[in-house]
Amino acid sequence: MLGIGCSSGTRVPSLVAAQVRPGIEVLLSDSAHLIAGKRLGLLSNNTGVDHLGRRDVDLLRVARDARLTVLFSPEHGFLGREDRTGLPDSRDSATGLPIYSLYGGSRSAAAAALDSVDVLLVDLQDIGARYYTYIATVVQLMRTASRTGTRVIILDRPDPVGGVLVQGNVRASMGDPDSAFSGFMPVAMRYGMTLGELARLANDVMALHTNLVVVPAAGWHRAMLYDETGLPWVKPSPNMPDLESALHYGGTCLFEGTNVSVGRGTTMAFQVIGAPWLDPEHVIARLDTTALRGVEVRATTFTPLAPTDGKYAGIALRGVQLRVRDRNAYDPTRLAVALLAAIRVTHPTAFQFRPASFDRLATGPELRAAVEAGRPVREIWEMWEQELARFRAVRAKYLVPEY
Repeated sequence: MLGIGCSSGTRVPSLVAAQVRPGIEVLLSDSAHLIAGKRLGLLSNNTGVDHLGRRDVDLLRVARDARLTVLFSPEHGFLGREDRTGLPDSRDSATGLPIYSLYGGSRSAAAAALDSVDVLLVDLQDIGARYYTYIATVVQLMRTASRTGTRVIILDRPDPVGGVLVQGNVRASMGDPDSAFSGFMPVAMRYGMTLGELARLANDVMALHTNLVVVPAAGWHRAMLYDETGLPWVKPSPNMPDLESALHYGGTCLFEGTNVSVGRGTTMAFQVIGAPWLDPEHVIARLDTTALRGVEVRATTFTPLAPTDGKYAGIALRGVQLRVRDRNAYDPTRLAVALLAAIRVTHPTAFQFRPASFDRLATGPELRAAVEAGRPVREIWEMWEQELARFRAVRAKYLVPEY
């Protein structure tokens, strides 16, 4: 197998894993006064657990002087297992509490339910990349909460890919989560922020005037990646199996807007890309070596089984597999552009963009047009630098000081 890469470090962190306490634990142990005497709603899913894996729902049900009355779920449902649209409202089988789906359920019923609580708690594991939809759901509820006077408390969690590196292009302005559910935030592809920090930014830039409180994750610092936190990995969506996938997702998600598979329907989603017609050896040979810092790229084969994107079900695909070797040096957004350019040159007829989907992920047609025009990838990366500098300055205002 042909492989290529650059490494000045190791995939395995040298630090002993700390024991980070997620926001739910900090709330119940240190800040219980925030929910004392209140009727509570909870927006969460399978990632809403403490460090022992106990569900927020069960912890809050036995909390003193507070009453959990209603649940809300984002994309993928309350159990985090669904990868389809139109998820209906339901009930939690263990407690009987109603679950209002914010990804296909009744909006009027969800709004009425929110109006019946004093405090909305939010506990969702974000993934650190602009394409993820959980922040859109949070902002939608924040907007409703502003009208009802409901306080919103974000029970924060670490950014699993770290809170230091900022990479990729930047959306020029704030969008509307109702019309641009994925990627509506004016942030970089990889933004180095937690969900609570994103909510702070949205509350200010969108002038939502939400009564917003962020309960930080105790013991987490910005340079810490998820496998250094001591927290168990709980898949935040069905095709996010582990931290390795999360580290590549900020770049390889762009291939969702093409006719190339990202490995949905395998155990390596977003760690591999491929197609029946792809020649991995020639693609790898054409990669700009600057994009290979901190990552190994090698030829592979894989077969998607019942992929939810409908790409190449049951067909053996030729492709490339990515493995991070130095997490501080690796830039998945640059590698993704290099791969796009190399695949297009290698397969000018077979490779195709799906413009509406790709441009939504890339927040405009500029990146697609640059690749189609054959512009050198280093010129494309340079186009991002001024936007990234401006974003870093804006971002700094919303970072939680405890991190």
